[in-house]
Amino acid sequence: MTTVAAYAAPRAKAPLERTTIERRPVGEFDVLIDIKFAGICHSDIHQARDGWGEGIFPMVPGHEIAGIVTETGPGVTRFKAGDRVGVGCMVDSCGKCDACLMGREQHCAEGNTQTYNALDRGGEPTYGGYSTHIVVTEGFVVSIPEGIALDEAAPLLCAGITTYSPLRRWGAGPGKKVAVIGLGGLGHMAVKIAHTLGAEVTVLSQSLRKKDDGLKLGADHYYATSDPKTFEELAGTFDIILSTVSAPLDFGSYLALLRTDGTLVNVGAPEEPVSLNLFSLISGNKAIAGSAIGGIAETQEMLDFCAVHGLGSEIEVIGASRINEAYERVLASDVRYRFVIDTATI
Repeated sequence: MTTVAAYAAPRAKAPLERTTIERRPVGEFDVLIDIKFAGICHSDIHQARDGWGEGIFPMVPGHEIAGIVTETGPGVTRFKAGDRVGVGCMVDSCGKCDACLMGREQHCAEGNTQTYNALDRGGEPTYGGYSTHIVVTEGFVVSIPEGIALDEAAPLLCAGITTYSPLRRWGAGPGKKVAVIGLGGLGHMAVKIAHTLGAEVTVLSQSLRKKDDGLKLGADHYYATSDPKTFEELAGTFDIILSTVSAPLDFGSYLALLRTDGTLVNVGAPEEPVSLNLFSLISGNKAIAGSAIGGIAETQEMLDFCAVHGLGSEIEVIGASRINEAYERVLASDVRYRFVIDTATI
């Protein structure tokens, strides 16, 4: 075991504080990563504050990890010391079920092992990227191409794949009209990716406060959802609506913005249940769906796509001592558009 520095929530809703954790020895198929940057995702806040159910404490959040390989086990074939790599939301799965065999490890029948706030297959708690080092089995490590800076790449391991996967699955591209609800950590990447795929992109945000940013990131149109005229003007417009927000929505109002056969896809996960009048779906043969990150192969595909097209996350790099401040600013929508921790400051 190796002792490394980390920032952890000692209990639910408590401020994060500097501590040390134990990382397992490097096994035959393991990769030891010197973490350089770790993104702060809204889901880190949900979990550190027990918003999605009872957590495992102390909790070291962080599933947007970018770093450098420093050691590999003797059975590792894909990586060597010095490689630029990333780790996202999961660090293991059964590898045998239908989902895993299809390359969709995120839907593992036995449950994938989350990067933090989970128990690994040996029953030990997992600790995430708010730390200096991590040991991960080779199959759950991805390469970060040279075309993306490590700090801008870190959020792609969650925000990038969480938006890339549904946009690809539901066919965002030329001739398609895509709406993105929310211009935050997820939403800004959704705009960049949908625009690059060739879709006509509209941002639906509570206000026009970030309109200039949205247009600069690639949106063709920007509307305020606080204005009732928005829902009148855009009725029946979109092929795909991607909801990136963690607040409960009036789904009926948004479903009315879809064309016939359109789909509203949720990647944001509110803590509260939502209600839905099924006539909102029946009229127009519409669908409401969910999407959870992507498999390892698709995550690599996303990174390669971003490198080719020069896409990285819009970030604000912070020292570890500012993590608790950053959490409050995320909740206040006061970040453009992703905080990234410089782990050298832990």
